[in-house]
Amino acid sequence: MAHQFTTSYLKDSLDVFRYYKKLGERAMAQCPDDALFASLDAESNSIAIIVKHMAGNMRSRWTDFLTTDGEKPTGIATPEFEDAPKHELR
Repeated sequence: MAHQFTTSYLKDSLDVFRYYKKLGERAMAQCPDDALFASLDAESNSIAIIVKHMAGNMRSRWTDFLTTDGEKPTGIATPEFEDAPKHELR
């Protein structure tokens, strides 16, 4: 992806997020539904749990980022580690 110089930090950030989202979606599209929820062992998380965790982190970090810092009260970790249907991962 050629990154175009611009003075708009927000535009650049959104472009990069959309690019990585597209990469993730393409990778998950190659994976059968049941494999998204499979863990390699007891110490590993499934693809679905990792994606859900990353989405929660991004939502928390970028919500009110100009006026607040770090975790938000809505960033409760426990629910984001529960398995979710595939359509919720996109």
